[in-house]
Amino acid sequence: MPNQPNLNEELFSLLDGRSLADKARLAMTLHTVGEDGYPHQAMVGAGEVLAESRERLRIALWIGTGTTGNLLRTGKALLAVVYGGVSYAIRLDCEPLPELDGARHPRARFAADIVDVRADTAKYAELTSGITIVLHDAPAVVERWIETLEELKQ
Repeated sequence: MPNQPNLNEELFSLLDGRSLADKARLAMTLHTVGEDGYPHQAMVGAGEVLAESRERLRIALWIGTGTTGNLLRTGKALLAVVYGGVSYAIRLDCEPLPELDGARHPRARFAADIVDVRADTAKYAELTSGITIVLHDAPAVVERWIETLEELKQ
């Protein structure tokens, strides 16, 4: 499939911040480059990435992590997800957002312009899933995600 400069309808719906309980099992990977020059992978959920538009995302990361440091240093990331039988790689140019005073869930916040979206399928096979998870306390995590996304919108 050809690369696109923005999110298609399926990805936009996945990252729209709605129906988080239905998206609680899906994990995405956020790839950055470490100071050592090697790729660095982190897991993010639907409550940590928000589609502001088809061309721009917002991302909430734990403060002080390697991923946060890498984004602050390079501003480059790749968000990967398998969804709807398609493997997506979303290249991002990221910039930090200001700290949010009084945040219930303090996070490093980033605005991310979508550089391109690569959709990959195989003619000889069907992708049936990507990384899936089971949350230890799903109601509490989904509530935190809802609050995190509300803070990410600010």
